[in-house]
Amino acid sequence: MRKLIIEARVNEYMMREQGNPNVPYLPEEIARDAVACRDAGAAVLHFHARQADGSPDHAAESYADTVRRIRAASDILVHPTLGYVTLDQGPEARIAHILEMAKDPAGAPHFAPMDMGSVNVDRYNAQARRFETTELVYRNSTGTLTHFSDAIRGAGLKPYLVSWTIGFTRYVGAFMDMGLLEEPGYLCFCLTDNTFLGGHPGTLRGLQAHLDFLPPDRRIEWTVVNFGGNLFSLAAPIIAAGGHISIGLGDYTYHELGQTGVMPTNVDIIRRVAEIARELGREVATPDEARQILNIKN
Repeated sequence: MRKLIIEARVNEYMMREQGNPNVPYLPEEIARDAVACRDAGAAVLHFHARQADGSPDHAAESYADTVRRIRAASDILVHPTLGYVTLDQGPEARIAHILEMAKDPAGAPHFAPMDMGSVNVDRYNAQARRFETTELVYRNSTGTLTHFSDAIRGAGLKPYLVSWTIGFTRYVGAFMDMGLLEEPGYLCFCLTDNTFLGGHPGTLRGLQAHLDFLPPDRRIEWTVVNFGGNLFSLAAPIIAAGGHISIGLGDYTYHELGQTGVMPTNVDIIRRVAEIARELGREVATPDEARQILNIKN
């Protein structure tokens, strides 16, 4: 069995006041987590550029500063976001910061994300029985995805494919049939729990539905995230089935791992995943080994 690729999803748009003060915001904080997570077993780091107050920062230089700091301190593979909040700017603007970074080897990421479809991302408040927002749609048209695939390939980066539902997974097969995606594909199944209802639930049945529709006769390495929920209940089945793990404070506060008065860090989460893998007899991949598994050339 291939070694396990662990991806640290360190911040997303998670705010510290939502329950964990250890969410990194600034470039130096993200880079510090990158080094520590790499030492704990992570081969990939995913981040969103943030301002000091935690609000999103979409400036290309902010992303480049973060990536340069990470690459100067660690060999961990870097995966920045596109960000659904920039949708109104069009596909060219959404990916511009990544393409700009790719021009400089010192600040280039290794991945560029492609969510293979569109999904509602409004938060549902079950206690109040209402949606907190009603107009948030993560839009990724076929034309937008075609533009992304051409641009990412042209920049020499690896597409990080994301599937929220079966329809997204089927799109991966179509894009591979058209020659727009190269093998091996790296596909993340985005399960969703609690306030997020747009993806399959974070259960074995939710995951199995994705696996049932993986494109046949295609080389795909798959990983799993639980956006808004605890992924540890699925960690052992994922690892045993040959999948990979994408996890961190960006998706969930993981207060269950904390001690009295002390909340867990991203490092604590990555270390626990690595322990589970070794308990199951599966070794953890280094960044160089992840490069080989995914055929990353940059």
